[in-house]
Amino acid sequence: MKGLGTWSLSGRLSVVFAVLLLACCGASAWLQMAASTRQEREVTQRLSLGLATHIASNAELMHSDGLNPKAVHDLFDKLMAVNPSVEVYLLDAQGSILAQAAPPGHIKRTLVDLAPVRRLLAGDALPILGDDPRGDNGAKVFSAAPLKIDGREMGYVYVVLSGEDRDAISAHIAAVSVLRTTLWSMALVALLGLLAGLAAFRLITRPLRELTGAVQDFEHGGVNALGSTTPTLEKVSRGNDEIAMLGQSFVKMTQRIAEQWQALTAQDQQRRELFANISHDLRTPLTSLHGYLETLLMKADMLDLSDRRRYLEIALGQSRKVGRLAQELFELARLEHGMVKPEKESFALADLVQDVFQKFELAAEARRQRLVPEIAPGLPVVTADLGMIERVLTNLLDNAIRHTPEGGEIAVRLLHEGTGVRVEVSDTGPGIPRELQPVIFTRPAFASSGERGGGLGLMIVRRILELHGSDIRLVPQAGRGAVFSFGLQ
Repeated sequence: MKGLGTWSLSGRLSVVFAVLLLACCGASAWLQMAASTRQEREVTQRLSLGLATHIASNAELMHSDGLNPKAVHDLFDKLMAVNPSVEVYLLDAQGSILAQAAPPGHIKRTLVDLAPVRRLLAGDALPILGDDPRGDNGAKVFSAAPLKIDGREMGYVYVVLSGEDRDAISAHIAAVSVLRTTLWSMALVALLGLLAGLAAFRLITRPLRELTGAVQDFEHGGVNALGSTTPTLEKVSRGNDEIAMLGQSFVKMTQRIAEQWQALTAQDQQRRELFANISHDLRTPLTSLHGYLETLLMKADMLDLSDRRRYLEIALGQSRKVGRLAQELFELARLEHGMVKPEKESFALADLVQDVFQKFELAAEARRQRLVPEIAPGLPVVTADLGMIERVLTNLLDNAIRHTPEGGEIAVRLLHEGTGVRVEVSDTGPGIPRELQPVIFTRPAFASSGERGGGLGLMIVRRILELHGSDIRLVPQAGRGAVFSFGLQ
């Protein structure tokens, strides 16, 4: 059966089906033969049930002083000449054979078990099998009757109804007939079983073949092949059998792969845009820094002290921009790769807002801007990483101050939200352009008109809040510029 490993599933199932069918047919034939044999024994025993009684009624078998050997021998010869299939025996009260007409050497036992004889005489259900004197272990149907003289029971007439000659002829005929019938039956069953198995298993395994084709198409075509394989997968996935469940699992797997592929594609696009935007952010201050330093080098003798100082301050400012951008890139990389874990503690968010306001007081005064805290009374404490939440507020306030015109207002509101606190940071600036709002937290972007966009600071804010199980969103609010909102517990 080693070769079955290279067969198709339909072929292997057909072979197994044919073998099982042959085994079932063999078992059925054996049961049928056993039932037929039992029926034949019962019929034979019923038809000849009175034979022993008829023999026992022959008065010549016994004299008053015992057995009449000559009468017994003559009677046995006549009976076996008329019906060669029977064998007649006279038994004593203990079952020993007193007389028989078997050829010399054919008698294998001289004692017959009388228990079956008593059961027969008591009228038990037929067939009843008794000992065969001419066989070592054989049991055959028989007829029996008590042998009496002057009312005294002297023994039994014991007639084996399926004698030695009949068994030999029956065995020969049965061997030829059974062999021929068995060969034809096996051939017919094998042919019909093979045809039925091929047809049935081809029909049964058709969904599996279709699923296999869809898997192969997906293997060669990848995500692009999902469109062509979807109808096949939907058809295979109908129902509740194992193949349908396999199809449903494959459909779910392909959907997850497609979603993951789309996510990877989007991430790759975001990575490209991130590189492009960071290059833009770096190029501008570096170009300015390079230009002023080059000017100082070429015109050092032509510039007075105030111009040189102004040029150096501008170059230093551009250098700070580059340094801040590099720091933000490093910080974002650490957050994205899981190198930073929040160390949570309980604190009052209102106190943290006041501390952050103090950091921006001078910058706000320089631009004549107002920092307004709006804190609801009775706020609960929150559990978070104090340094990270301070970084969130710092980035949002710095972003608001830089994009709010002089004389504007930056407000931080702390509101009740369930068992936590809702934080809103708003300004009176121009707001976020509509085309940048969907990506403001996922990549640095710039509006085509040069208006306010999103930088690395908002990406850092979103990642920090994600580590705290929260999220930040842009809330439209009439009369305000950009309004950022997030919650903490």
